[in-house]
Amino acid sequence: MTILVTGATGNIGGQVIQHLINRGADVRALVRDPSKARFPAGVAVVKGDFLDVDSLRNAFDGVSTLFLLNAVAPDEFTQALIALNIARSTGIERIVYLSVIHPDVYVNVPHFAAKFGVERMIEQMGMNATILRPAYFIQNDLTIMNVVTGYGIYPMPIGDKGLAMIDVRDIAEIAALELLRREQAAQPLPTSRINLTGPDTLTGTDIAAIWSEVLARPINYGGGDTATFEQNLKQFMPPWMAYDMRMMGERFLTDGMLPEGGDVERLTTLLGRPLRSYRGFATETAASA
Repeated sequence: MTILVTGATGNIGGQVIQHLINRGADVRALVRDPSKARFPAGVAVVKGDFLDVDSLRNAFDGVSTLFLLNAVAPDEFTQALIALNIARSTGIERIVYLSVIHPDVYVNVPHFAAKFGVERMIEQMGMNATILRPAYFIQNDLTIMNVVTGYGIYPMPIGDKGLAMIDVRDIAEIAALELLRREQAAQPLPTSRINLTGPDTLTGTDIAAIWSEVLARPINYGGGDTATFEQNLKQFMPPWMAYDMRMMGERFLTDGMLPEGGDVERLTTLLGRPLRSYRGFATETAASA
């Protein structure tokens, strides 16, 4: 019985693998370039690409449980559909899919719409999966720390509706636990959805206040101008991705990213500990700077 982890060299995938190995699972990692892969002892590495069908057939052969993580990409939807079709044809009946929270609300945001389409495929093809729906990743804010510390501004367009941000370390641990739950079940479990949120719902002003306290100097919230946000992002990512992020930011402003009743309690019970907080992340980040 083998668990295959896609997105294995990324931040979440790598942590999922470590959690699985720590719990004694038989793990296989899908990577584009095995020569650059660095995993714990015992991980089987297989070369593959989501758009290389034959490589997926080889990678999925003998796999009992699949962790499907597709990076944000122009062809994300196609990648996921190919992977799920190959999974079904090779007999994989246990899947954990990393989607996104509220994909049915953020319908005009490209990568949200792609993930919502994948969720519909899972349902309509009668596949068995845990669909994990994470909110905004706390660690996304590592990309703007130079703005926070250098200019005293928190620039993300979070708005005043609030986002229930989640630490990627919690996402990875929950994903590993769900993979093991499905892997160890006597029969394939029915499809379920889990919202992944942090313990607090924070506005842009709330986050600026946290940084002000942690850094012991004034940090102001400067978000809300999504056009400037897009232009800034284009300095270090492709224009299509910067636009995608802008669309997401605009939905932050109009809708927020809020938990549903019982989400925090469910995750706390699942982990057996409190969820990591944004304040904890800010304190750790400042201490390591």
